[in-house]
Amino acid sequence: MLGLAAILLLGTLYSRANYISNSPFSTDRDTITVQKDLKSKKYKIKLYPNASHQVLFFSAAGEQGRVYQLYLFDMEGKLVKQANIRNNQTTVLNKIDKGNYLFEVFSDDERIENGLVKVR
Repeated sequence: MLGLAAILLLGTLYSRANYISNSPFSTDRDTITVQKDLKSKKYKIKLYPNASHQVLFFSAAGEQGRVYQLYLFDMEGKLVKQANIRNNQTTVLNKIDKGNYLFEVFSDDERIENGLVKVR
C-alpha cells in the first residue's frame, strides 16, 4: 500500500515543488496550514492544527469499521510520518519539522484525499 502511495505522490512532486517555491506565505510566526487537492465526498477526513499551531490532528469518519492511513512525505518523497486510525477516531501528529509536506489518506488501498501541509 505504501508503494502505491509513493508512486502516486512522486508524479506530482516536481510541479508541487515549483508551486510552493513561488507561493507567498507568511513566515513571521510558527503556523501549520493544510491545503487539500483531492477531497472525498464519501468520507469526512479532517487534517487541522490546534489553536497554537503546534500539532496536527488527523480524524476520519465514514463507514463503520473502516481503517484510515495518513502518510506525510517531505518534498523529496521520503515518508516522515504515518498514522492509522479507525472510523470516528482522532490522533495527534507532533514534532513535525518546519517545511512543506505532501499528505495522502488511504482506506482499503483507495486514495481518499491528498494535499499539502506547510509548517512555518
